[in-house]
Amino acid sequence: MMNNSFKQINPNVLDFIGNELSEIQHLNKINDKLQSLCGIINFFENKNEILNFKEKFLQSEDRKKIANKSEFGDYQTNSELTDNICKLLKSKKNNPNIVFEPTFGKGNFIISVLNNFENIEKLYGVEIYKPYVWKTKLKILDYFLKNPHRNKPEIKLFHANFFDFDIKKNIKFTETDKFLIIGNPPWVTNSELSGIGSKNLPRKVNFKKHKGLDALTGKGNFDIAEYISNSLLTLFSRSSGNFAFLVKNIVIKNILYEQAKVKHKIGEIEKYKINAKKEFKVSVNASLFFCNLNTKPAFTCSEYDFYTKEKLKTFGRTNNKFVSNIETYQKHKNFDGKCQYEWRQGMKHDASKIMELEQKNGYYVNKFNDKIELEPDLVYGILKSSDLKGKTLNKTRKFTIVTQKKIGQPTSYIKDEYPKTYNYLQNNIEHFNKRKSSIYKGKPLFSIFGIGDYSFKPYKIAISGLYKQLNFTLIKPNENKPIMLDDTCYFIGFDDLEEAEIIWSLLQSENTKTFLKSLIFSDAKRSVTKDLLMRIDFVQIMKSFNQAKDNKLNYIQLRQRITPAEQTKLILFG
Repeated sequence: MMNNSFKQINPNVLDFIGNELSEIQHLNKINDKLQSLCGIINFFENKNEILNFKEKFLQSEDRKKIANKSEFGDYQTNSELTDNICKLLKSKKNNPNIVFEPTFGKGNFIISVLNNFENIEKLYGVEIYKPYVWKTKLKILDYFLKNPHRNKPEIKLFHANFFDFDIKKNIKFTETDKFLIIGNPPWVTNSELSGIGSKNLPRKVNFKKHKGLDALTGKGNFDIAEYISNSLLTLFSRSSGNFAFLVKNIVIKNILYEQAKVKHKIGEIEKYKINAKKEFKVSVNASLFFCNLNTKPAFTCSEYDFYTKEKLKTFGRTNNKFVSNIETYQKHKNFDGKCQYEWRQGMKHDASKIMELEQKNGYYVNKFNDKIELEPDLVYGILKSSDLKGKTLNKTRKFTIVTQKKIGQPTSYIKDEYPKTYNYLQNNIEHFNKRKSSIYKGKPLFSIFGIGDYSFKPYKIAISGLYKQLNFTLIKPNENKPIMLDDTCYFIGFDDLEEAEIIWSLLQSENTKTFLKSLIFSDAKRSVTKDLLMRIDFVQIMKSFNQAKDNKLNYIQLRQRITPAEQTKLILFG
């Protein structure tokens, strides 16, 4: 029985190498013979490797169990895809003499590179998982036994963690060399790796240098592939050649977004969308990221369908604004400015089992279905992203306990003024104590976040940050009590219903939605963000109503409706 990692290796290769090991005993002679056959330098690093190889792959039935590969973000690229990628690169007149594959896995990219590019002189690869190193060596040997007349470059395969690998020391090149950096780095985030206790992490985890709350609440999280891509572009963008990585779409978006700051010398940036479900059997939005090295820095990316090569759109930076569709954006770019309102994120408590309540038979019940008696003053209806489907709402299916009116407010008052609520919260204190987020450290008991005067405004316009469909919901009070939103939602609060209705009408217009779609990267985990909403310039949107002859609401009508509310912020529209 062969180890699963070696099922695809031709048994004749193992027989061949077994014969070589039996006939040649000296390490150097064995390596010289294998290098002459397949180009791999130091096929065996020492005599112990020869002994282990004999024991594990040529004789033993007791194979080493494969480690938890999830920590390596292990989505191996199939050989048909690696071949098609190399053919695409070849069609672009890519003609490298040095190739670097920084996470070569089972070696399919290496085999496709050897099969498609004739002028390679040196090929370097790094892989953290030892069985894959062996598998790749054997596949390369197998390839050259079948294709003995193909060009054999010097091949150096390193068993190493990319983050500890000294590229400058191990990869030698001159100014005249032409690189191809190719591969499929791990599709996993630093937070996911930290969650399983992996040491396969870069030492400097906050490489984007986020500060304060951003670093604590999620912006410090990043894809390992993004870290690897940026590291290599920093090292090689002044070298000639090309860069071609299979990565999640969000990685490409982030690299291009940061390009305005880092100005890597990369150009002709392209993205080829692949079907990850078909290629990797995972529901991930991923693409081939391609660019030329050592060129004038570019800040836009042309997006194509990998299979048809049809151009889909261009995204990136235009007029110093970062957008997801430059062609569409140009039609409504005047809407892009500074919002006259402050968009807010909803309430965050991280104790849903206790803080999320429903009403049943006159009682509140929590997620344990416990019947709870509470004073009504601190209980508010709350809406989640999944509730924001209609045009207007004034009722909720969920309720929550609002323990503070502003962030950091002492909560000791609850014990004296609301004893039933206090007893309920205190009896479930363990759910608050085990909240992991750093934002709760040193804060009063039962603290919540995303709370302020704005939370208690009677009227709100809200949108989900999670859903792809743009829908703004106008929210009215329930029995004279303002309705809260959870932290998956964004909203503006209003004191005046008429003002809220006008702004809601502007947001629901097709032109506004088209403008927002030109900004939104729909494959992001949270496609709608506060930063995006704060770009909506209502003054310009209102002016556009005046220009639209067939629109029922025009600018003059809107101004007439707004004028009585002189105390509102709309007076600032001018």
